[in-house]
Amino acid sequence: MTKEQEIYKAIKSARSKAPLGEKTAELHLQFLKYAQDLSSIDRKAICEELGISITYTAEIGKMRNIVDRLVKAGLDVNKI
Repeated sequence: MTKEQEIYKAIKSARSKAPLGEKTAELHLQFLKYAQDLSSIDRKAICEELGISITYTAEIGKMRNIVDRLVKAGLDVNKI
C-alpha cells in the first residue's frame, strides 16, 4: 500500500468513526492533517478517491492554503 493509499484509508476511517453531525468537521480536520502530504495531488482526484462530492475541492484548497500558517503558529498536525 502506498503512502497516499494509507492516507485515504486513515481519512475514511476517521470520518466513519466521527459522531453523527460531526463528519464534515472531521473531514476538515483530516484535510488539515494531510494537506502537506497530499499537496501535489489533484483535489478532484482526492474527492474521487474518498468517495465524496467534488464540491469538497474548495475545502481541500482552503486547508492547503492555511495549513502552513497553522503549523508556523504551533499546530502539530500529527495530533489531529
